[in-house]
Amino acid sequence: MQMLNIALPKGRLGEKVLAMFENAGRSCPAIHEGGRKLIFENEATGVRYFWVKPSDVAIYVERGAADIGVAGKDILEEYSPDIYELLDLGLGKCRMCVAGKKDFTDDREKTLRVATKFPHIARAHYARQSRQIDIIKLNGSIEIAPILSLSDVIVDIVETGTTLLENDLTVLETILPISARLIANKVSYLFKNKEITDLTKQMEALCENRSDAK
Repeated sequence: MQMLNIALPKGRLGEKVLAMFENAGRSCPAIHEGGRKLIFENEATGVRYFWVKPSDVAIYVERGAADIGVAGKDILEEYSPDIYELLDLGLGKCRMCVAGKKDFTDDREKTLRVATKFPHIARAHYARQSRQIDIIKLNGSIEIAPILSLSDVIVDIVETGTTLLENDLTVLETILPISARLIANKVSYLFKNKEITDLTKQMEALCENRSDAK
């Protein structure tokens, strides 16, 4: 059995993803022992897990340090890594949206100022509308940008909409749905095809069972 190197996103999503892998028969008792270790393996089930920052998972997979991993659709759309997207796991569901003040009206005679952590997604969205924009790249909480008139609108991930509501903002457009995706390195997919394909099928069955239970 060839070992599969699997990049897990740190945080709540990663815990859910790990549970799915384990339910698919890829358990690794060492990962539950705590401590500061970052890499855990179980030869019996053929897996080597390691925790990384969610936004870095696609880099590890693209560069071949990981055979497979789980990354949000937002990361895949923003950075367009050269990987295979195998399966929508249906976890971490949210959406990428345009939001702004409740009384906002778009004056198309003016350049639209867009504050965002996702400049590529924002540019692509407005390019489809032939809309001239000025991207303001921010890294922290961006809801404050339209409140202080730094921007006209924001492009960001919306889960519940509570933060927007509390800041008197509202969703103006939905750009795309976001969820966690199982991804694979292209070379690994060729040389470890059976292991990756078998695991993908098992994960897909878990997703279907979850849907049937609802």
